[in-house]
Amino acid sequence: MVLGVCALGLGTALMPLESRAQLQQQQQQQQLAIRFVRDPDPAPDVRAKDLNGKELSLEVYKGKVVLLNFWATWCGPCRAEIPSLIRIQETYKDHLQIIGMDVDDDEEQLRSFVKDQGINYPVAMTSVPVRLAFGGIAALPTLFIINQDSKVVQKHVGLFNPALYEIEARALLNMPVPAIVETFEDTGEVFLKHADRATMLPGVETSKLTPEQRIAALHKLNAENCDCGCKYTLAQCRIYDPACNISKQRAAAIVKEAAKLPVKDVPGNTATPASSAP
Repeated sequence: MVLGVCALGLGTALMPLESRAQLQQQQQQQQLAIRFVRDPDPAPDVRAKDLNGKELSLEVYKGKVVLLNFWATWCGPCRAEIPSLIRIQETYKDHLQIIGMDVDDDEEQLRSFVKDQGINYPVAMTSVPVRLAFGGIAALPTLFIINQDSKVVQKHVGLFNPALYEIEARALLNMPVPAIVETFEDTGEVFLKHADRATMLPGVETSKLTPEQRIAALHKLNAENCDCGCKYTLAQCRIYDPACNISKQRAAAIVKEAAKLPVKDVPGNTATPASSAP
């Protein structure tokens, strides 16, 4: 349930805001399911100084659930979720830590904003290396859910109902939640380096291919770089920026080429790809 997003070079997607009461009513009608990565990757370390000059590192918060939030003061959806993040931090301060990683703001403007809002969690200016380590951060807000072992179990892009963050945190803390917990394999949704696991890509139609032809197409999509300047493979670009026409057109051409391949020409493994469902 995405409520809003500030794009960094991408389009904006907006959906109507739903209140917490509405969410609870929906939960009564059908049980909510939350999803965590089955075999999560360690979170890249965050090397930064907060606005008080204190060194920030995820290692310090090992043993706590961490909500790592990339945001900016100019981003409307980012501002909308701050009061809820403040409440979550206060409620679970002994077991959870929120860290705000600000993108593209003036430091003095940021200091003033943090003070005016009464933000009760550390905020730091985000460096380019940190952004790249976490996948480039294509849109704001982007929030990573990190478990007590400092592993990334979920990523949310855009404004979600903060009640979801709270439920996910409670589940990781073994607290009662009105939801069932499911697991999924990361096929690029969390870290782009796992795009090679994907059997389906945004905007890439492979339903008319045989399993062998689909493997051939995915092999090429993961081997060839996109020419849009993103420095990603075509598969990674389709996940990172579904609006990219360059990767979309090239992917369509690759699928068309793969459709002409006889089975004997398929490179690599010829096994039927597994379902992308968890």
